[in-house]
Amino acid sequence: MIKIEAIVRPERVNLVVDALADAGCAGYHLFNIHGAGRQGGVEVFTGRGAGTATRSALPKTLITVVVSDSKKESVIEAITSSARTGEEGAIGDGKIFITEIADAIRVRTGERGEDAL
Repeated sequence: MIKIEAIVRPERVNLVVDALADAGCAGYHLFNIHGAGRQGGVEVFTGRGAGTATRSALPKTLITVVVSDSKKESVIEAITSSARTGEEGAIGDGKIFITEIADAIRVRTGERGEDAL
């Protein structure tokens, strides 16, 4: 089993979630986060004569899924193709991190491993 964590633009979340369902991913968690990477900050108009300010942390969404090893590549492809803006993508489209999971346990039934997914 693997855990896939994808940081994506908030406006792309619905597309990513739909793509995950099409790839056979049964469940996910969404977290609204703020952060900065290569995209850096953005200049924000503050209004009322105050001018502009640079905000260093941008809103993003963290999507977390745990899937069997056999679904790894299809889930990664689903995320990348749906989170990418335009044909070639753009800075700020996000990142994907992959971690191996030693075990999973369904609290209700006690099932373990992939059966718990």
